[in-house]
Amino acid sequence: DVQLVESGGGSVQAGGSLRLSCVASGYTYSRYCMGWFRQAPGKEREGVARTDSDDKTTYTDSVKGRFTISEDNAKNTLYLHMNSLKPEDTAMYYCARISCDTWYPLDDWGPGTQVTVS
Repeated sequence: DVQLVESGGGSVQAGGSLRLSCVASGYTYSRYCMGWFRQAPGKEREGVARTDSDDKTTYTDSVKGRFTISEDNAKNTLYLHMNSLKPEDTAMYYCARISCDTWYPLDDWGPGTQVTVS
């Protein structure tokens, strides 16, 4: 079974940094594009960052220049490096396998990891 387990969230002050991790298992990690999503209270889930089929990355406008998505295929792990955090980044963050070059998730959502910026 596919499993994606997010970690690394926490409470930080505005301007701070966090690194989220997503450990994948149950499939061949390197064969899939991956994405980070977030959902704030009362809002719809949105795509934040993703890896694309041409080894490029895509970010939603609000995080460009502040967040970086990366991955370690040897560790089956996806990362989201978040710098210059703002209160509006407060949300539950999720990782997912995605249909390459889209924000379409391929699996059910995992537990997520909470990020709170004050």
